[in-house]
Amino acid sequence: MDNTAGSLSQIQKSVIIGSLLGDGYLRIIPGRQNAFLEVNHSFSQKEYVDWKYSILEDITVSAPKRRVIGDVRIAYRFYTKQHPEITQLYEIFYKGGVKIIPDNIHITPLSLAVWFMDDGSKCRTSDVYLNTQQFDHCDQMKLIDILKEFNLEARLNKDKTYTRIRFMKSSLEEFRRLVSPHITPSMKYKIEI
Repeated sequence: MDNTAGSLSQIQKSVIIGSLLGDGYLRIIPGRQNAFLEVNHSFSQKEYVDWKYSILEDITVSAPKRRVIGDVRIAYRFYTKQHPEITQLYEIFYKGGVKIIPDNIHITPLSLAVWFMDDGSKCRTSDVYLNTQQFDHCDQMKLIDILKEFNLEARLNKDKTYTRIRFMKSSLEEFRRLVSPHITPSMKYKIEI
């Protein structure tokens, strides 16, 4: 029997999509009908995980828990319930078990903020990046096109062997305007000038 919940709110969808663009991932347990989301971050990001949980709480299995990984890393994570709408996202975000960027994805400023809090970084020189190294070139170009929908200009930037997205300096003010209302207190350091 699936452990499903009611329909997702627009805020929940935005947080889930932002998480999928970042560190979140979806799974379907063999023999089960629907997928679920795992939110898993370092324990140092506890406040951020608790914020995600507060939005997704009514579709979760239980509150976030601390998890020791090996001798060094301490994670903090929670899972959502299996859900038909999460399954729909799984079907468009995964091909052959690999996360991809769908052709027709709609993101909101909240999704953009969650994506940035998951995978964004700021360099000393005030360059702002989205660490998209997990995606192939074609998917990264789709992401750049999505950013254009917000009037944000970005380019691919070489990071050692892989590429990631770097915002053009001319777009930083608009980017900050869009995401700042959604950035949690513990993540403000990523966006401050």
